[in-house]
Amino acid sequence: MSEMQELIKETTSKLMQRYSSKEVINDTENGQWASDLWNFLNEYGMLTVAIPEELGGNGGDYSDALSILRLAGKYSAPIPIAETYLANWLLSGLGVPVSTEIITIAFEKDWKSFQFVKNGTGWVVTGKARNVPFARFAEKFFILGETSDGPILSLIPLKGAKIVYGQNLAGEARDEVIFDNVYIDDCKVIPICHNEMNNKILYGGALTRIVMMSGALENILEITVNYASERSQFGRPINRFQAVQHHLAQLAGETAAATVAANCAGDSYDIEGFSQEIAMAKIRVNEASGRVCQLAHQVLAAIGFTYEHTLHHSTRRLWSWRDEYGTESDWENVLTEELVTLQENGLWSMITGVNHEKRVQI
Repeated sequence: MSEMQELIKETTSKLMQRYSSKEVINDTENGQWASDLWNFLNEYGMLTVAIPEELGGNGGDYSDALSILRLAGKYSAPIPIAETYLANWLLSGLGVPVSTEIITIAFEKDWKSFQFVKNGTGWVVTGKARNVPFARFAEKFFILGETSDGPILSLIPLKGAKIVYGQNLAGEARDEVIFDNVYIDDCKVIPICHNEMNNKILYGGALTRIVMMSGALENILEITVNYASERSQFGRPINRFQAVQHHLAQLAGETAAATVAANCAGDSYDIEGFSQEIAMAKIRVNEASGRVCQLAHQVLAAIGFTYEHTLHHSTRRLWSWRDEYGTESDWENVLTEELVTLQENGLWSMITGVNHEKRVQI
C-alpha cells in the first residue's frame, strides 16, 4: 500500500468512526440523511477519486477509491458513495465532467424502459425504476434510456420524479422512482451501445458490492473476536472453549478468502472492466458472507440481533448486498457461458490465470 493510500485510509477511517456511528446509522433507517458524513467526505475530496482532474476529479486510481469503499462497508456508511463513484467513473470514461452531487444509479433488471422524447430545448421523460439506492436523498439519477435515435444514457435531476419510499433488509433506502411525462430542460443525453454500458454497470456495481462486503466482513471478524475475548462463561472467556475457537477460525478463514477475492477483482477492474475475477469474486464473497453471518451470530447469540448492538448493521447489509448486482447463481451462469466456449486447454488458464502455451519447460 502506497503512502498516499495509507493517508486516504487513515483520514477516511477517522471520518467514518465519527460520522457513521451507531446513532447515525440507526437514524438513517428512520429516514434521516447522514449529511455530516457526506459533506465531510466531499470537503476532503473523497467523492471524486479515480477521476482525472481535467474532468473535475481529484486524480488517483481505482485502488484509492476502492480503499475508501472498503471502509464505507466496514463502517456501514449510510450514503450512496458506491453509486456516486460508479456513475462518475462511467461518465468520466465518456469524457464527461463529473460533480460532487449526490448521484444514484439503477441496474437494468430493476427498471422499465425509460423513454426520452425531444421537446424544444429539453426532454420529456417517462419510466419507472425499483430498488434505487438512496433515491429520496439523491440529486441526480444515472439512467439508460431510449430516444427516437437509439439508446442513450443521461444524468437527470430527481426533483420532478415521484419517489415511493422503500428499504432493504439492512434498512437502507431502496426507493421506487417514477417519471410520468416529466419535462427536463437541464439534462444531457449521450448516445451509447446499450449492452456494453449495461455490462459496465453490472460489473462495476458488482465490484463496489464486493469491496464493501469485504469491509463488512472485516468488521464482523473484529466484533466477534473482541466479544469472545471479553465475554466470560463458567469462569473463563468464551474464546477458551474449543467450539468457539473453531467458529472464530472458520470466520477468519472466510474473511481472508473474501479479502483476497476482492483485491483480485479490484486489480482486474483497472485492466479489464468485464473480468472473470469480478464474477468469481462476487460468488466467493457472497458465499463467505452467508457463512460468516451465521458464525458471528452463533458466537454472539441473541445480543447480536439487538438494536443496541452493532453486529446486525454489518450482517444485515451482507444479506442485502449479496443479492445486488448478481447473486451466486447469476454469476455462475456467466462463468458457465464462458466455460462452454473455451478452446482446448483453456480451463487451466481460466482458473489459474497462467497461459498454458507459455509454461516454462524444464
